Amino acid sequence: MDDLPRRIEEGRAALLARFADRIRATPSLADPAPRGEGPRNAHGMPRLPVKQGEQDELIPMDLGRVPEVSKERWRLTIDGAVEEPLTFTFDELLALPQEERTADFHCVTGWSVLGLTWRGVPLTTLLALARPTAAASHALFHSYDDYSTNLPLEEVLKDDVLLAHELGGAPLAAELGGPARVVTPQLYAYKGAKWVKRIEVLTHDRRGYWEIRGYSNTAYPWRDDREW
Repeated sequence: MDDLPRRIEEGRAALLARFADRIRATPSLADPAPRGEGPRNAHGMPRLPVKQGEQDELIPMDLGRVPEVSKERWRLTIDGAVEEPLTFTFDELLALPQEERTADFHCVTGWSVLGLTWRGVPLTTLLALARPTAAASHALFHSYDDYSTNLPLEEVLKDDVLLAHELGGAPLAAELGGPARVVTPQLYAYKGAKWVKRIEVLTHDRRGYWEIRGYSNTAYPWRDDREW
């Protein structure tokens, strides 16, 4: 694994070059008329999107149960349309380069928590190691509670999208998605799978749990893009 930093750097550079135009064209970066209020974030969007109310803490939300997944039992598999399918233990996840992000969190049910600090591994790092094929375009995230959610790779590869295992300097609590969850600050939070166990890279879009039940497939907070 001595060449791991080089593999990550080269893989990330190739992916970001390949998807750069599509990343820049996403609404949360390119929308000329984002809706919301308050000061602007680093991307020029209002900190509080349309029809959101600010609160101090995250509200645990789930499908009726919190799966019991110890760090020793946790595994993350990346497979599908990739050149190198991978499976990580929690210790192997911690051995990868770690990064910290401070970002806002927007729940589709109408509340937001601003300025949360997450620590984990960027999704760009994980996909750089798995190397999506030339035909890869989307990812479907699978969770230990049988939840799933889908994203185009231009959203997955954004700099602030993390596989997070810490929140506010402490291990991520089980009720908030621990041992590890995906964080997608530029989208409603249901696009960030809690208790994630598999990232299935796809050559086409395939909708997840809430998307097939009427929630927006794109989930842009600054367009009130909820659709239920």
